Amino acid sequence: MNRAEALVAAPAPERRTSPPLLTIAALLLALLAALVASLAIGQVVLSPAEVLRGLTDFGSGSTESRIVVELRLPRVLAAVVGGGALGLVGLLMQTLFRNPLADAWSLGLMAGGQFGAALVVVAGAVVGPAALALITGLAGVGIVAGSMLGTLAVALAMAAMARRVHTVTLLVLGLMLGFLAQGLISVLLHFTNRTQSRLFSSWNDATFASVVWPDFATLLPPLLVGLALAVWLAKPLTALLLGETYAESLGVNVPRLRRLVLASTILLAAPVTAFCGPVAFIGLITPHLARGLLGSARIGALIPATLLLGALLALTADFVVHLPWSQHFLHLNAILAILGAPVVIVLLLKSRSLRAAGE
Repeated sequence: MNRAEALVAAPAPERRTSPPLLTIAALLLALLAALVASLAIGQVVLSPAEVLRGLTDFGSGSTESRIVVELRLPRVLAAVVGGGALGLVGLLMQTLFRNPLADAWSLGLMAGGQFGAALVVVAGAVVGPAALALITGLAGVGIVAGSMLGTLAVALAMAAMARRVHTVTLLVLGLMLGFLAQGLISVLLHFTNRTQSRLFSSWNDATFASVVWPDFATLLPPLLVGLALAVWLAKPLTALLLGETYAESLGVNVPRLRRLVLASTILLAAPVTAFCGPVAFIGLITPHLARGLLGSARIGALIPATLLLGALLALTADFVVHLPWSQHFLHLNAILAILGAPVVIVLLLKSRSLRAAGE
């Protein structure tokens, strides 16, 4: 390992910050406040009492119940679940590759999901939506199925290559697969009509509002398995921060750990991408914020903080998107970029190790 790699790989030094439990409690309160605000504010603004009445009058058919339970609550929960999952994906990828810029985008997983969705749109143009639904048995969710299959295909390719190449090389391969997928998507969409292109674009813009109650039965199980796997891998991942040689000296099977981390990443990233579209930036910036708040690089401590910060970031961006704007519709990824890019710039400018690595 050369000097630049060692500087990036080394964990952040422990420093005294607020106690972890206090930090987690503060994040929980902030998330609860954002959740209440998201349920109350939209095109129709509700008071806290009306929000509570809408939640307690579930099934009554009242206006408050329809707005809160049927329209806003699924979107809000999707933002919390999806944001937390993507934040954890970023933590896993940055730890595995010992690279502060690694996340699901870097591995090409989201680009694979985009490519799968584009394939479904083109297939619908060739054989017709009805025939496509009959073939897949997934009427109404074909674009979701295509996204999941595309993500899975890229993940399997990455897992196969992980046995043969170094982690840094694997990261570069993931980026190249992502660029390849983007180029193929542009070619595929050339053969669709305007309506079909808009169908793909609406999914590709990313939104948590597309998730409805029945979707959670498919969305949650893989996320729970991926989360359990990440928690189980926390200790060996912490050892990996000091390098593969050090981790192996502690008895860690690094190739096996790499494959298990990739499996956890697939379980966390694929369902969110399939149902919500390619949500950007959350996985990249959330781990940095968690490390800054906790002052620790231990994965076991970072997992709950990353989950809460990812959920809070996603919910905040979704809240801004659904404010009662009168003239324009905002895109989720645009808000995430505005919120996230300054954070990354400040972190990179303040990080001595990253500046030294580039010298």
